[in-house]
Amino acid sequence: MTQKPPAKQESGSSSYQLWGGRFCEQPHEALQDLNISLPYDARLYADDLDGSKAYAEALMRAGHLNAAECDKLVKNLELIRYDWVERLIKFEASDEDVHTVNERLLVQLTGDLGQRLHTGRSRNDQVVTDMKLWLRKAIRETLGRLRQLIEAIVRQAEAHLGILMPGYTHLQRAQPVQFSHWLLSHAFALREDCQRLTELRDRSNVLPLGSGALAGNPLGIDRVWLAERLGFAGVTGNSMHAVGDRDFVVDFIYCCSMVSLHLSRLAEDLIIYSTKEFDFIKIADSFSSGSSLMPQKRNPDGLELIRGISGLITSNLTGIMMTIKGTPSTYNKDLQFDKQYCFQAYDKLTQSLNIAVGVVETMQVQRHQMESALSSDMLATDWAYYLVRKGVPFRQAHHHIGCVVALAEQRGVDITEVPLGELQQICSDFGADIASVADYGHNVQQYDAIGGTSTASIVEQLRLLKNLIKELRQES
Repeated sequence: MTQKPPAKQESGSSSYQLWGGRFCEQPHEALQDLNISLPYDARLYADDLDGSKAYAEALMRAGHLNAAECDKLVKNLELIRYDWVERLIKFEASDEDVHTVNERLLVQLTGDLGQRLHTGRSRNDQVVTDMKLWLRKAIRETLGRLRQLIEAIVRQAEAHLGILMPGYTHLQRAQPVQFSHWLLSHAFALREDCQRLTELRDRSNVLPLGSGALAGNPLGIDRVWLAERLGFAGVTGNSMHAVGDRDFVVDFIYCCSMVSLHLSRLAEDLIIYSTKEFDFIKIADSFSSGSSLMPQKRNPDGLELIRGISGLITSNLTGIMMTIKGTPSTYNKDLQFDKQYCFQAYDKLTQSLNIAVGVVETMQVQRHQMESALSSDMLATDWAYYLVRKGVPFRQAHHHIGCVVALAEQRGVDITEVPLGELQQICSDFGADIASVADYGHNVQQYDAIGGTSTASIVEQLRLLKNLIKELRQES
């Protein structure tokens, strides 16, 4: 049976495709529905236009366009950008992705000239370039939101410097610490997130455009010039690797996952400390909600949603890793799903960061409740250090204080209420000066090593974080 040749594709046709010359049938409706990525990648429109403008200029430099042709393409690409911004774009059934839309519109405006823009360029290197252009902005905006949260934490820590609270391990009271020290512990986790994102931004800032479908570009395109034109630090070294590389997407979602885990831990602490049982902080009404049944309830729903979102973001990390695991080398259509994973991770993290900033900025710190929660058993470590300063080996001191704690528990008294004579029966190095170790505030100030809970140490921590904030503000 003789096959009919495929219908000629007319410029500006309502069924504009970037491929199809060797096909005799249109895609099945089921495949067409699955193939379309426009609902996800439409947000790349500006990046796609930026890359296309630069590529038009590169084609002119290589002699494939004259100056007038290049100028016409660039100006019409800007007209298309205007339509995107003003939401004037009308999608057609054949629009597979944002690249198809932009090229279709360009051809409608410029005729055959628009079809020349794709000379030597594949959607394979086009889409990965778009993703890298988008990633730079996503990292910048994420760093900006992290900066806002760190700033909010620093302000609260400075405003409440000197307030004491129980420090916890295993959710059991451990040692007295400053509230500011606890709060800054979360800021330092976020500081590492900033470092990870900054490293990713620098490491991934290499240009894949000019790699073609997989074999490279044979038309004299100056990739180094293209990289400079688009703000990249260099170009990819292997075209086959470049078009199939999504490691930078995995890295970004990993960074988002780590931030979300740190936000989840902060949220968990704040949820616990806002309960009536603790009452260390109060969450503002604007970041709380009520119960549909119990009128008295005041629920920290925003923080609970942050905690829940961390699982969703981490599932995106697992998804993209399993997608890449199953693909052979170079580009495969599986990689189309990178955008869904990446954009959802970014969007959900943005929501979480916005809520976290608001909660921290508006939370009320309950000094009296925090300091009332301190108990003398939390002095045990300082009592052990007291014996160490008397020359007792720490392991022996630890044992002696354990005996004191056990004795106090048997009698139902605080360790400070055990008579000196009985303390000396446990260890002869106890003296009357043990009474001076009963001052929580004094004990806290002894932890003055770098990173400790003394005021001097906290002031240094604040300095480091303020320097980070200044650096992030300068880069934004």
